[in-house]
Amino acid sequence: MLDAYALIFRSYYAFIKNPRINSKGLNTSAIFGFVNTLLDVLKNQKPSHIAVVFDPPGGTHRNIDYAEYKANRDETPEDIRIAVPYIKRILDGFRIPVLQVEGYEADDTIGTLAHIASDNGFMTYMMTPDKDFGQLVKENVFIYKPARLGNDAEVMGIAEVCAKFEISNPLQVIDILGLMGDAVDNIPGVPGVGEKTAKKLIQDFGSVEGVYENLDKQKGKLKENLENNHDKAIMSKRLATIHLNVPIDFVESDLILEEPNKELLRELFTELEFRQLIQRVLGESPAAANAGQQIDLFSQPAENANITNTAEENEIAEEGIPYKTAFDVAHNYTIVSEEAEIVKLAVELNQLESFCFDTETTSLDPLKAMLVGFSFSWKKGEGYYVPVTQDFEAAKHVAQLLKPALENTSITKIGQNIKYDMLVLVKYGVRVQGQLFDTMLAHYLIEPDNNRRSMDSLSQNYLHYDPIHIESLIGAKGKNQGNMADVEVEKVAEYAVEDADVTLQLKSVFEPMLKETGTQKLFETVETPLIHVLAEMELEGIRMNPDSLYELSKELDVDIAKMEEEIYAIAGQKFNIGSPKQVGEILFEKLEVVKKAKKTKTGQYATNEETLQQLANEHPIINKILDFRELKKLQNTYVDVLPTMINPETGRIHTTFNQVVAATGRLSSDNPNLQNIPIRTERGREIRKAFVPRNEDYTLLSADYSQIELRIIAALSKDEGMMDAFKNKIDIHTATAAKVYNIGIDEVSKEMRSKAKMVNFGIIYGISAFGLSQRLNIPRSEAKEMIDQYFLKYPGVKRYMDESVVKARDNRYVETILGRRRYLRDINSANFTVRGFAERNAINAPIQGSAADMIKVAMINISKWLKEENLGTKMLLQVHDELIFDVPKAELEYVKPKIVALMQNAIEMPIPIEVEAGNGDNWLVAH
Repeated sequence: MLDAYALIFRSYYAFIKNPRINSKGLNTSAIFGFVNTLLDVLKNQKPSHIAVVFDPPGGTHRNIDYAEYKANRDETPEDIRIAVPYIKRILDGFRIPVLQVEGYEADDTIGTLAHIASDNGFMTYMMTPDKDFGQLVKENVFIYKPARLGNDAEVMGIAEVCAKFEISNPLQVIDILGLMGDAVDNIPGVPGVGEKTAKKLIQDFGSVEGVYENLDKQKGKLKENLENNHDKAIMSKRLATIHLNVPIDFVESDLILEEPNKELLRELFTELEFRQLIQRVLGESPAAANAGQQIDLFSQPAENANITNTAEENEIAEEGIPYKTAFDVAHNYTIVSEEAEIVKLAVELNQLESFCFDTETTSLDPLKAMLVGFSFSWKKGEGYYVPVTQDFEAAKHVAQLLKPALENTSITKIGQNIKYDMLVLVKYGVRVQGQLFDTMLAHYLIEPDNNRRSMDSLSQNYLHYDPIHIESLIGAKGKNQGNMADVEVEKVAEYAVEDADVTLQLKSVFEPMLKETGTQKLFETVETPLIHVLAEMELEGIRMNPDSLYELSKELDVDIAKMEEEIYAIAGQKFNIGSPKQVGEILFEKLEVVKKAKKTKTGQYATNEETLQQLANEHPIINKILDFRELKKLQNTYVDVLPTMINPETGRIHTTFNQVVAATGRLSSDNPNLQNIPIRTERGREIRKAFVPRNEDYTLLSADYSQIELRIIAALSKDEGMMDAFKNKIDIHTATAAKVYNIGIDEVSKEMRSKAKMVNFGIIYGISAFGLSQRLNIPRSEAKEMIDQYFLKYPGVKRYMDESVVKARDNRYVETILGRRRYLRDINSANFTVRGFAERNAINAPIQGSAADMIKVAMINISKWLKEENLGTKMLLQVHDELIFDVPKAELEYVKPKIVALMQNAIEMPIPIEVEAGNGDNWLVAH
């Protein structure tokens, strides 16, 4: 029996930072997550009987007993209210009964049926993440906690519940909840009694009643709290008790799992745009059909099936529009293999205003990939495929035949992730020129928060067309995946030309959408020109000295061993410092760092970095553990890995810059990720020593925007105090400290400046008084006073923040200085948590996005100037607000001030933009 709302809320919040939105604007997160959870049970557990139980509308008997029961809950998010009818219809499609009983919660209904079923010889599982269900466990009645990312599903019987709550009888869960209360359900409990104390009391006295019968054995504040809250404790126990007398009949035959109604499920999944679920549940994918495969709903999942990955894909079309595939759409794709035909094609291409092209290759790494063929399309439904052999010189000869058209600056080149194709072709002597139109990049500006941008997803969503999947040619990703070079030319041609054809059609869809969303200028003047710049940077790479990292790794070995011994000494025993479970037991059971420790949903103590940072001042071992983790992360993620990523042909590291990942507009990088190299610790900074100039005649130049986000908020808010500080070159953190503490600039101490710095940056991200108090380890009242003083002294900032939220509520989006949009569909939500997340984005997105736009414009202008001047200086890296250059020493004095000026003037601003520039024989020295 599935606890419907518990699983629905769980699914919804799992996607809260990256919701699944279909083409009609419907948030399908809760529906999709719930259905996948259901499928997991059907396929892996194979129940004979099943039901899904909902809470009924209106109050229950608990509200009659205690009017404040669940009164502190936020209003249910609108997206969940909309999702529930869909979920009930889907359950109807699966022919799974939906149960709810007026006046009783789902817990009561599940408990009643579970116990009746158990008495009738059934093995019964109650599927819920809710801890209250522990009281229901008995012989043949179990809790089934659904799987989460990285964790298997958990089954809890009598032994597991008793171990979790440290009790002798599952019914004592009620007594523990009665004493400690439940903030989620607004069950008050006894003030001052947390989980640990409640467990101890029940261990000693057996029940709430037993505690009060032995009240004379208590003392101090605990005794006082128990005495003063006797009625609350008894009432809380009553509220926490799941009733087993719900007036519902157990009709076993009504709960038998039946074959689903495929027609209804197909209709619903089509409407919701769950293409992968249509394939998985109904076995109706064109690719599967042509491979002779049918998918049995109740079979074990295929080896490569991955529900989590599927959740990151975007699916199909509008209601009522059937899928089209390569098998039912007329098209004319031609293979061109003879040299005379290729020359003729090249001449025709060279006379066009625009064409779409794509390359088929042997690898996802463009610097290692070898060409398999070219595809071209400039008219819907038509295209050409030019195969090449794996003989490099022969392939290069074909590329040279097509070079005039590909390098023609007057022809627009259309592609999907076109930077990849441009990089592949460089080794064949072709440098793609001219205006570009990248469909993936266009979609990024149109829907920045929807990161499902594969060509297949875009085709299904916008063209209602299901293209040939690469897996049908070379198999699924993994060790056994084949190579495109080994596939028959005819099959590759059909697949490759279709890619070019589909991409061409996507361009015709996205071009007007860019105009409608006001992002066409940003696309044409910033994002598209940046493709050329990033391609050049990736090709160039940066030289690395692996010897310095080998030495650093040895030093880290010593540091880590020393840190281990210090931690063991404080703990009084050896343990696995890399094990969150063992760390939690040491901190919260042996050392009792805090009386009430946070726990994860798996029941383990929370020992993540954020939790430990908040407790850093509670015990000296915590900072040691944080330092140990930092050292291990440095070694395992960067120091030992970076030398292995040096390209053997170039001797350099070549990262990949991503334009379409961060919704804010920021660039990211991977293979390796150079954005996350730590710089706040000494050891972290030493990694930068390994990045060096190409030779002794060069130097690395670092140019870094200074406090750019604060300068942007000053410009956007037009706050006179903040603008004056920047105009008069007064340190902004010192200026803020002086205002917040109401003292003179000269009176600001180092500690005051540090606190003001946290406020300055925290305000941008919507920090609360509680958050600031945690960060600065100060009382919440002091943190609140600092924030209040900040807004009092910088009224323009407060006005900007309020106006940004109001404007976002009206438009449901915000914009950067250059018109980059961030859509905030939850800005008017009645749910505080959901709305608050959107409000923080309304304030922060224009700031972060404008900073992203500024450095992108600077990169374009600098690249253009370096070419015009025919200089040897190369732009190598972009990391946050910093650019790194390889500069001939003879050019340094000429290029350094010009680069600084181009960065300062990238976007016209009402306040001065400062850039700090330095150089040296490694990145650390330069920075």
